[in-house]
Amino acid sequence: MADPSSYRPRPGDIPDSPGVYRFRDEHRRVIYVGKAKSLRQRLANYFQDLANLHPRTRTMVTTAASVEWTVVSTEVEALQLEYSWIKEYDPRFNVKYRDDKSYPYLAVTMSEQFPRVQVMRGHKKKGVRYFGPYAHAWAIRDTVDLLLRVFPVRTCSAGVFKNAARTGRPCLLGYIGKCSAPCVGRITPEDHQELAEEFCDFMAGRTGTYLRRLEKQMMEAAEEMEYERAARLRDDIEALKKAMEKNAVVLADATDADLIAVAEDELEAAVQIFHVRGGRVRGQRGWVTDKVEEVTTGALVEHALQQLYGEESGDAVPKEVLVPALPEPVEPVQEWLTVRRGANVSLRIPQRGDKKALMETVQRNAQQALALHKTKRASDLTTRSRALEEIAEALDLDSAPLRIECYDISHLQGEDVVASMVVFEDGLQRKSEYRRFQIKGFAGQDDVRSMHEVITRRFKRYLAEKERTGEWADGSLVDGSLAEGSGTGGSGTDGSPADGDGALTGTEAISGTEAISGTEALTDSPGSDSLVSDSFKDDDGRPKKFAYPPQLVVVDGGQPQVAAARRALDELGIDDIAVCGLAKRLEEVWVPGEDDPVVLPRTSEGLYLLQRVRDEAHRFAITYQRTKRTKRFRAGPLDDVPGLGETRKQALIKHFGSVRKLRSATIEQIQEVPGIGRKTAETIAVALAQAAPAAPAVNTATGEIIEDEEPDTTGGSSGEPVTAGVPDERRGQET
Repeated sequence: MADPSSYRPRPGDIPDSPGVYRFRDEHRRVIYVGKAKSLRQRLANYFQDLANLHPRTRTMVTTAASVEWTVVSTEVEALQLEYSWIKEYDPRFNVKYRDDKSYPYLAVTMSEQFPRVQVMRGHKKKGVRYFGPYAHAWAIRDTVDLLLRVFPVRTCSAGVFKNAARTGRPCLLGYIGKCSAPCVGRITPEDHQELAEEFCDFMAGRTGTYLRRLEKQMMEAAEEMEYERAARLRDDIEALKKAMEKNAVVLADATDADLIAVAEDELEAAVQIFHVRGGRVRGQRGWVTDKVEEVTTGALVEHALQQLYGEESGDAVPKEVLVPALPEPVEPVQEWLTVRRGANVSLRIPQRGDKKALMETVQRNAQQALALHKTKRASDLTTRSRALEEIAEALDLDSAPLRIECYDISHLQGEDVVASMVVFEDGLQRKSEYRRFQIKGFAGQDDVRSMHEVITRRFKRYLAEKERTGEWADGSLVDGSLAEGSGTGGSGTDGSPADGDGALTGTEAISGTEAISGTEALTDSPGSDSLVSDSFKDDDGRPKKFAYPPQLVVVDGGQPQVAAARRALDELGIDDIAVCGLAKRLEEVWVPGEDDPVVLPRTSEGLYLLQRVRDEAHRFAITYQRTKRTKRFRAGPLDDVPGLGETRKQALIKHFGSVRKLRSATIEQIQEVPGIGRKTAETIAVALAQAAPAAPAVNTATGEIIEDEEPDTTGGSSGEPVTAGVPDERRGQET
């Protein structure tokens, strides 16, 4: 515990101007970010008698080891910089609303030639119109199913669409009239685009026009005695009205507004948001946060506005935002919202009428959410605390292991040997600090040696960070081995992402895939985070490195793996980190130097937590191993051509149809592909001539060998999958 007076800056050194400040801990990790109209006055509040501070503020200032600040010219700039730093550093003491779910949206991909209606989660994309968020995905599907009678917009995936276009037969929705079947040319791209625009207009609240138009068409059909057509139009009108009834009118005049309510106590706060579009409640969402310091309701509202609109722009920011209390001062926040929208935004407290009544409803939702969260959290905190205490008691630790790291090795018959590292803090997953490794020190299958290499690389990186930040008094380390630099990836080398061992941030998208940082970007699924470099940067404060030691290292395995991990730590001179292993067969806990395992009761919360940690490490490792194997199977002769990127490889395959035809082409014919010059064409021809011809493709249905085609080995989507050259996974066993 640090004494705040040890790092308190002199008052005269702090500027009396707007700015943003950062508190850092002893590891140089940013633990709190704040903004101030006057930095001097604001920072003085932290350096007073500890007894006068809020309990959590007191914990923050005693955890910190330094404070720094950045001066800006206006309060709006301070607001923007504060939001950017909170997103970048993820400080542990800041107000961060924990969203208990990823809310689904109804999305229309207007940027495509034939727009598609679908359910989407995660980050919003350009060229897509969003409606929602909805509480449940099934609510979106029910609404879409009703509207497709009137607006038969495409809803199928790209694969289904291409297959229907290839066969000339639409899917079932095309036959029953719930899709206009653009895949088979029943509607032109222009007409389908107009149909999608009408769908969006209806979802945006402009419903009266379409109802009146359908009613007029129904009456005309009845007058002309086209009773079947009139009946269909009647059913269409009923479907639209039923869809509208799902979102009752709550505000008149087609109001677009977001209503934000806050329920709070001394320790926590819950926020509820109602999204009103066209006078109807189109979506609802809620967050919960810990109150790190004595913060006002207005400040909680300000943080909610930052999280809600920090990544939004244009119409996603409504004209009117109704709140229970205004931030102080309100002008910078209102100006920031106006910049995000590109037009004036009204930020105010409702005083009377329908808006005040609806705000009371939102407030009741927030109070119920806080009560439910406190009930769940009380049980959860008790269980996690008991689990950590049981582990500490079983392993004879001095204190509960608040940070646990678990390692697992995965391979397939000695091929693609990889390892994973998962992190649990306070009994909860810390996915932003997950890492993964390629085993480089040797070839073949040796789990014990692999575990020794991974532990060595991980904790060499930790020691390197300690030396870099000056935590070592003499700057010397065991055997002087740490001054290797980035290493070469051999046995015992540094496990940094710069070595290519594939370290990643483990943030998972809804699809269950990982957003990867480092040299191997293996994920491009919808909803994934942007790929970012995890390079060695000075003074960045981001919790994305191997800089923070665990209290307990868990390995997936028995005595041999535990002994290897302990030996690696001993070789580095690290003796303050406990090690244990969890064997799968009998779920026994092994500790170094003991002939008998520690047996925890089957009903033990501590054993259950260790199993969760071990299973998560196994899942993470085997996912990476399968990804690497898939990537290796897709490798082809074009991958060895220097300077030939994915775009030009795809262009070559598209032009010639297959690698076999490309191999038989002349240099002049290769030059006909856009972007391929004479020198590149010669390089391609030489590389293909030297490469061994691929095994023939096999039609798995008939057993016929396809002689005149060669499978697409560029990893693209063209062509059908073939079995040539792919080993049967059932012959081996993944570990």
